[in-house]
Amino acid sequence: MSSLNAINRRTVLSAGMSLAATGASFLFLPKSFAELAGGPDVHSVPTQGGHHADDEMQACIQLCRDCHAMCTQTIAHCLKLGGRHAAPEHIRLLVDCAQMCTTTIDYMLRESAFHDRVCRLCAELCRQCGKDCLPVAGDDQLLKECIELCRRCAESCERMASKAAA
Repeated sequence: MSSLNAINRRTVLSAGMSLAATGASFLFLPKSFAELAGGPDVHSVPTQGGHHADDEMQACIQLCRDCHAMCTQTIAHCLKLGGRHAAPEHIRLLVDCAQMCTTTIDYMLRESAFHDRVCRLCAELCRQCGKDCLPVAGDDQLLKECIELCRRCAESCERMASKAAA
């Protein structure tokens, strides 16, 4: 065995033990590390009964990540603006949307049999969040971006939900 392979295996084992200690998994290691450790191919999420193409699932996961980040950023922005932007119902909906996106990511990553239902609820919350931002957006670029990202995330989650139900 070459010294390079020995180094890579030690790196994988060390990283794997560190991840295990924190409750993480090989899903977050680069592809080469996961393959060396005998772990899953991190660049493809297995499908639920063959209903989802790997690329579609990965795109939905990324949109949910982006939507979570955007809603979280928008909360801080709206609170700074104050007034109707900081209305408790508006902020609560942004928080709900951000949290639901994170929950949806978790369900898809672990291939839960219930991810289609969670995706459906995420789509509903994203749509409602976008609608709620519309009247207060005006010329505010960040709110416009939030509306658009919520729309795209909702569409992707709806596709995930409808394909799982098919």
